[in-house]
Amino acid sequence: MNASARANEWLTAVTWRRLLRDRPIVPLMGLLAILVLVIELADPGIVSPEWTGVIVRASVPLAILAGCQTLTMLTGGIDLSVAAIGSMAGFVTATLVHSPGGVAEGIIVALAAAALAGLLTGIGVGVFRVHPLIMTLGMSFVVLGLSNVWQLQMVQTGAGVPDSLRWIGSSTLAQVVPYNLLVFIPLTLLILLGLRRTGYGRLLYAIGDNPVAARLSGTRAWQVLIVLYVISAVMAAIAGLLISGLTNTASVSLVDTSLLPAVAAAVIGGTSILGGRGGFGGTIVGALILTVLTALLTVLGLPEPTRQVVFGSIIVVVAAAYTRVTSES
Repeated sequence: MNASARANEWLTAVTWRRLLRDRPIVPLMGLLAILVLVIELADPGIVSPEWTGVIVRASVPLAILAGCQTLTMLTGGIDLSVAAIGSMAGFVTATLVHSPGGVAEGIIVALAAAALAGLLTGIGVGVFRVHPLIMTLGMSFVVLGLSNVWQLQMVQTGAGVPDSLRWIGSSTLAQVVPYNLLVFIPLTLLILLGLRRTGYGRLLYAIGDNPVAARLSGTRAWQVLIVLYVISAVMAAIAGLLISGLTNTASVSLVDTSLLPAVAAAVIGGTSILGGRGGFGGTIVGALILTVLTALLTVLGLPEPTRQVVFGSIIVVVAAAYTRVTSES
């Protein structure tokens, strides 16, 4: 095959659809580069190592929340309880900062409460076959209600966000490298290796791709789903702790505004809402894209309502285009 033929092959629509389906991270990196270029043109000199550090720092909690959606979407589900669980984790840790065990006790209690919520969700989805959308939505209200009860009980003892959480959530090394990468990098490696190199990861894809075949092959889907929602809840709690440290705020609704962007980051990153296709690598790039897009709209000085409309429209267009192309492929 000569060079001209190879060039023509790369120009075909089928080739681009196959690339978008099998390696979505490639066009996503191109889109991210375009957004960075646009923001530099809109405000020359803004793109710098320090600016990059700010973007990465803000992207990390969103990427972790989007990772919850990625894992659950691989099985054909979704987790709408991550915002309530993340908010609960940050708030509970703040209220226990002066407990006998200090910050460590607060984090352990928050993670344990998150794991319990994930366990109950997993039992509802895996054992009682409640639809994930309904189950996780209901669990979010349960967690929110219990958080409000806890708030009333502990209102006199709360002492604010611990210094250690503020350090890891908002501080950077040399104003470039955010310290929250100390949490994010090991977690990312666990997820990537877990999905690609373990039997459990393959079961997630199998259940989402063909649940009937997975069941006939002997897979105990209910066990897989219980573990899945426990993992998702613990990840949401970790993200909530980082957001609390980043914003220096602890409230029962802190993470609510990150719920839909987390779902959008997973979809933009190439995870199919129908299950069986996707990965955490693309989700990370999707979170970066949404963070840079938010920064771009801020630089352009658009009013908040206009920014919300533009932000939502771009998410819908990109997600719809990806879904259409991959389904046609």
